[in-house]
Amino acid sequence: MSKTVIAFIMIVIGIVCLAPFWWMLSTSFKSMQEIMSFPPTKYPHSIHWSNYTHAWVSGRFSRYALNTLFLSCVGVFAHVLSNTFIAYGFAKIKFKGKSFLFSLMLATMMIPGFCTLIPQYILFSKLHWVGTYLPLTIPGFFGSAFQIFMLRQFYLGIPNDLIEAAKMDGANHLYIWSRIMVPLAKPAVIVIAITTFQGAWNDFLGPLLYVNKESMFNIQIGLTAFRSAELTQWNYLMAASLIALAPVILLFFFFQRYFIEGMNISSGTKG
Repeated sequence: MSKTVIAFIMIVIGIVCLAPFWWMLSTSFKSMQEIMSFPPTKYPHSIHWSNYTHAWVSGRFSRYALNTLFLSCVGVFAHVLSNTFIAYGFAKIKFKGKSFLFSLMLATMMIPGFCTLIPQYILFSKLHWVGTYLPLTIPGFFGSAFQIFMLRQFYLGIPNDLIEAAKMDGANHLYIWSRIMVPLAKPAVIVIAITTFQGAWNDFLGPLLYVNKESMFNIQIGLTAFRSAELTQWNYLMAASLIALAPVILLFFFFQRYFIEGMNISSGTKG
């Protein structure tokens, strides 16, 4: 297949994928009268910036955005800290039963997340964590099987000679992990940070289960509450949806180079 045909197919797929986003963006600037008009218009005849201010103020998204930002930043810190540390142990430290533990960890990826919802809720309820942010933040400090696997594969591409040289200079494993391995695995670490931030920012089920105060809602729960309050005010709903979507888009836009590089698990330094 020629490059021209491939490029044409990719352009068509790109247009199809961007069409719903463009419709949401266009609707967010329209008035309700224009939205309900037939035939529908592709572009807003007049831009109504007030749709965004109304959605932001009436939906109290400033509070929801701060809550979501807190959960996302704690999640990124927890996942980066735990996964980089655990993956280093599986990749570069020899200990008895390592293969069995690694296989057991990978086996947890075959368990659907919905199968653990009830046991997790019962556990957090016994710990009196329901109604707090603890169920949404503390589990991140125990690692993620897929992220550990990805980082381990990246670490395996880093020469052991670097570690041996550091040990000869008197460095311990904590120093090697923090000063050598993590900086060299920067692309993979950024991938973990981006995906974790995106997952925490877009998380709906977790806050729905464990958060029961309106002041603690994240932006996804707040968006659902706003949708219920605004009924069929589609211009405000689309504006609020874009507000919730914007940080994730900007994050990927600015860090896409690292994301693509980090997803290539063979891009580590070869020995």
